[in-house]
Amino acid sequence: MIRRLDTLDPKSIMVVKPSALGDICHSLPVLDFLHDRFPKARITWVVVPSFAPLLAKHPAIDRLVPFERSATKKGVFGFSSTLMALVRNLRSVRADLTIDLQGLLRSGLITLASGAPVRIGLGDAREGAKWAYTHSVAIPQNAVHAVHRYWQVAKALNGPETPGPMVLPIPFEDRQLASQRLEWLPKPWVVFGPGSRWLTKRWLPTHFAEVGKRLMDQLGASIILVGSPDEATLSAEINQLLGQRALDLTGQTPLEILAGVLSLADLVIANDTGPLHLAVAAGAKVVAPFTCTSIAKTGPFGQLGNAVGTNVDCRESFLRECPSMICMNELTPDRLWPTIRAQFQNTQK
Repeated sequence: MIRRLDTLDPKSIMVVKPSALGDICHSLPVLDFLHDRFPKARITWVVVPSFAPLLAKHPAIDRLVPFERSATKKGVFGFSSTLMALVRNLRSVRADLTIDLQGLLRSGLITLASGAPVRIGLGDAREGAKWAYTHSVAIPQNAVHAVHRYWQVAKALNGPETPGPMVLPIPFEDRQLASQRLEWLPKPWVVFGPGSRWLTKRWLPTHFAEVGKRLMDQLGASIILVGSPDEATLSAEINQLLGQRALDLTGQTPLEILAGVLSLADLVIANDTGPLHLAVAAGAKVVAPFTCTSIAKTGPFGQLGNAVGTNVDCRESFLRECPSMICMNELTPDRLWPTIRAQFQNTQK
């Protein structure tokens, strides 16, 4: 007999959303719903170790189970050992409800291995993941944004029609450590997130530099560069164009401290990648250039009007590589500047 989802009363819930940073942020409204809907249930989140510090202090999460994606590189014995440890950890949770928000083969297998009698996944899951579910939640055509896609699980569990805000609580100590990095800088503080794994998402360094010069010259702003260690060269290039006037924190802030930095910013300007969505979850105002991806699908949730898209014919192609990259020259600093300047309407020139 298939159990009705709207009548469940689970005591232990497992959320499977190992990565990526932006996707984890997009899942936060579902987490808050689960915590409010089932206040007595223990909530466990399966996550890759690199993102675990970001969730470790979340008040709605009782336990994290690490999932090492790199285990396949450890050889047969190393992989087997890691897999067995993962299965033991999953089973020790004793979940009676597991929710797969990733929708891929590996997350489906994790969901199945949890042993939960009720296993929910998204109806558009790929790679055969749906075979691991007892319940697949249909994704209606109007559920375009990633947050709305994940929210269909909440609706199936008797949640409201629309999702709540995307919020990541920042612990006081993390904000304090972040503040110590910035407190000597003149305000306003503007954080740049110029990186992305996709080259087609990376707004040109010269564009970031031009915007930075205007912010510094017209508003007296301080520019803070952030990103992963492998984006250090990119940030250094922008800082050189700025005359070494930016504070470069690229690769120097643990993820939880990065969240603190973003929460303190007066504005965050970033590509469609993890730091943009983390900034939104941390409560920052954002402006985002969008080239090959879709504002409707992955724009800054709650601030879609602050995303500026290219007008080229091949926009929203979702190509990771592109032979022309014509969007980069079309989406100029002049195109973003009115949106950026609007965030400082009360700031004197």
